[in-house]
Amino acid sequence: MPELPEVETVRRGLHQHLVGHRIERVEVGRERTVRRTSRESVIAGLTDTVVEAADRRGKYLLLPLDSGDTAMIHLRMSGQVLLAPAGGDRPVHTHVVLHLDDGNEAWFVDPRTFGEVVVFDPDRIDVELPELARLGVDPIADPFDAPTLRRAFGTTSRALKPLLLDQHVVAGIGNIYADEILHRARLRPDRAASNLDRHHLATLQRSIVDVLTEAIDAGGSTLGDAQYVDLMGEGGSYQDDHRVYGRGGERCLTCGRGWVRRSVTGGRGTHWCPVCQR
Repeated sequence: MPELPEVETVRRGLHQHLVGHRIERVEVGRERTVRRTSRESVIAGLTDTVVEAADRRGKYLLLPLDSGDTAMIHLRMSGQVLLAPAGGDRPVHTHVVLHLDDGNEAWFVDPRTFGEVVVFDPDRIDVELPELARLGVDPIADPFDAPTLRRAFGTTSRALKPLLLDQHVVAGIGNIYADEILHRARLRPDRAASNLDRHHLATLQRSIVDVLTEAIDAGGSTLGDAQYVDLMGEGGSYQDDHRVYGRGGERCLTCGRGWVRRSVTGGRGTHWCPVCQR
């Protein structure tokens, strides 16, 4: 958490409120947030630049700058990007502050400090951000159909759940949406990808797009910890539509007959219905 729908919601907020604005001044607090380079590098790379676009690849936020560099923000487990008028009371764990030319501030807040902010040269992405360069297909940002999914899967016999979580295969899906997608597609999480016929593959592709799109439209999922919020501090509502995630031991909302199981697949907690997902 956050996953693709949450990061896309934040991206849309950045597109609305940051694109076209100049970053006049930058503050960096805890250096762990800028650990890939340094405090000085991030401040120098962002100061007096104009944000030209707000993009996303998988769970990575990307802000191309008029300097030719790109700012990357990764929220990881608990990161937030918030917009507020200058001089407002900042949350305790605010580690990066961008002072904008319109009198607002953009804050990067991260209690657990797993997230990060980087300024990099996009022509050197293979060296400076190799994990970003190696991301798989993005099912929302890229053309994505059943043949694309088949090529991404290749001939692997890996189970579907860990395969969907592999960012080198499909970028942006995490534990919540993998469970919801597989339930929508009526596929067991431990089913081997190599056993999918054309019909099941097409169903899975549609389920990926439909679940992610519906979650984006709902502003993402805000769970009990309330750590994910959008740029204005508002939570999402897609958690109200979860069919299996977090519902272990409860009656399946889809079939009304099965009981949602919680098991471990590929080392991750997994929720699924043995009636719907035979």
